[in-house]
Amino acid sequence: MQIAIGLYDGFAALDAVGPYAVFANLPGATVVFCAESAGRVTDEDGALRLDVERSFHDLPAPDVLLVPGGTITRRLAEEGGAIVEWIRAAHPTTVYTTSVCTGALLLGAAGLLTGRRATTHWLAYHHLRRHGAEATEERVVTDGKVMTAAGVSAGIDLALTLAARLQGPAVAQAIQLGIEYDPQPPFDAGAPSKAPAEVRAAVTEVMAAAEARMRAGTPDPARR
Repeated sequence: MQIAIGLYDGFAALDAVGPYAVFANLPGATVVFCAESAGRVTDEDGALRLDVERSFHDLPAPDVLLVPGGTITRRLAEEGGAIVEWIRAAHPTTVYTTSVCTGALLLGAAGLLTGRRATTHWLAYHHLRRHGAEATEERVVTDGKVMTAAGVSAGIDLALTLAARLQGPAVAQAIQLGIEYDPQPPFDAGAPSKAPAEVRAAVTEVMAAAEARMRAGTPDPARR
């Protein structure tokens, strides 16, 4: 089974690496990172650089397709481009087409979410609805062969859910134990319905500023 994780400059690192840690332990699976062209791809913080050896052209028909999110997905979803075309072309033959966080906007741009239930980062629900999806706060949503995860860390949950669907709960549980994924966060503020209002407001302000900088092409001053 071939699992392709599609990347682009500006992807959110954990969105991709979290699921990879699960898929890399799935018996019989070959996990391949790919991008528009072979070469170096940089995450949204500019600190993590991956040397990708395969292009989208090299992987036209993966069994499982996964795309991570990142602030830049808002623009990629509006403009289209190589990753959206790859998703659209590969989807008819996938076993599962999946996304983490705002990677769901790329599925939407490819026309895959119309009339489907889906999830994404809570600050992007309105973007998801523009693509005809029914946005929900659920951690992982499966609608047909399209599977979407909420923000960032939810990608691990998606990968374990998918592992169970592909090879059964025992395999998924063994992978979970192997990576010792046993979340016990120090605060119960990991979803918008749980977080205090002032925390939601602070995060909303930071994310809105990041999106504004992205659209203006202005670097984050904290990362200069």
